[in-house]
Amino acid sequence: MKIADVRKTAFAMPLTNPAFPRGPYRFYDREFLVITYRTDPEALAAVVPEPLEFDEPIVKFEFIRMPDSTGFGDFTESGQVIPVRYGAEKGAYVHGMYLDDGAPIFGGRELWGFPKKLANPKITHETDVIVGTLHYGSTLCARGSLGYKHKIVDQQAVAQSLGGPNFLVKIIPHVDGSPRICELVRYHMTDIVMKGAWESPAALELFSHVACDVNRLPVREVISGAHFKADLTLDLGEVVFDYLAEK
Repeated sequence: MKIADVRKTAFAMPLTNPAFPRGPYRFYDREFLVITYRTDPEALAAVVPEPLEFDEPIVKFEFIRMPDSTGFGDFTESGQVIPVRYGAEKGAYVHGMYLDDGAPIFGGRELWGFPKKLANPKITHETDVIVGTLHYGSTLCARGSLGYKHKIVDQQAVAQSLGGPNFLVKIIPHVDGSPRICELVRYHMTDIVMKGAWESPAALELFSHVACDVNRLPVREVISGAHFKADLTLDLGEVVFDYLAEK
């Protein structure tokens, strides 16, 4: 393969057989369980990176079922998202994500810098409740439950929230182990088609685990529970801050 061919074809690894296709990526019938809770301000301050800031010690724990996504297939994801500000811009910082499919792990980390790890999250409908669980190996790390569609909510408001800015820290090391890329990345969800939105009473338990540290942001008070479904496109991102250039 010529140097020019490498430059032309390279966008992901492996060079001649990438683990995921080029984006953007469309998701159909994406199902969300989102439990919003209050945590310790000191714990949140220890994980939210500058120049992002937070106003209140709030965390959103998400269980997301993705049965039909272009390029990534059928998988389930779980993780923690933190409401933040970047200057005057309000958005959300993706703190940690755990999922059960290789392609979106590789693509999420390489393209945007999603903090993804391999684990085993699940969403199950159990009569009058919906249960989300997150196992890392054999160990239960998180368990959330919501009542089943107790109250219909404004879908437009949910879509507006989904379409807001999201932030990530993308890290790619050099071959000597030093950071070669360390950037604050912003991305959006677009072309959102809502298929229902509800709120319900919710409960959430988080457990300590060395490799799945969701309990680093402990639950002090559950604020709300939301359940919604949508089609949407995960757009490619942009760099808004370079930690290595700004030092």
